[in-house]
Amino acid sequence: MSSEKKPQTMKPATAAQKLGILLDAAPAEFQTEFVSRTELTELMANPPEWLALLRANGPHPRQVVAAKLGVSISGLARSDINDPLTTAEIAALLQQPPAWLVLERSTQAGVRADQIAVKDRDAHRAAKKAHVERQASQEQAKRDRS
Repeated sequence: MSSEKKPQTMKPATAAQKLGILLDAAPAEFQTEFVSRTELTELMANPPEWLALLRANGPHPRQVVAAKLGVSISGLARSDINDPLTTAEIAALLQQPPAWLVLERSTQAGVRADQIAVKDRDAHRAAKKAHVERQASQEQAKRDRS
């Protein structure tokens, strides 16, 4: 039996998603060949020209478009933005935001504020619980000493 390990590979679609690019816009060679984790790490660290241009100019996948516009992927769907957008198209939307973009950005800001409030509430509850447990432990230690 061989002790050499076979490198882990991923489908081109998975690699494209991890790189934040649209698979259909990548070179044919990238679209058809499996990518090893080592190759993916190398692509991330030292992107070839085609990858740098694709990341800079697009077309971008939905998750990247949503992030650049400051909305959720669901917000894009609600607004019938289903096609990939280029960096120039995203910039145009940001310069003169249509009503749907203003509404979705407001919705996203509200969701983020709610998430922060829940996180703060949970942190406060955890701190309070730790304090109560610490007090109970100290009181138990006092009783044990007596």
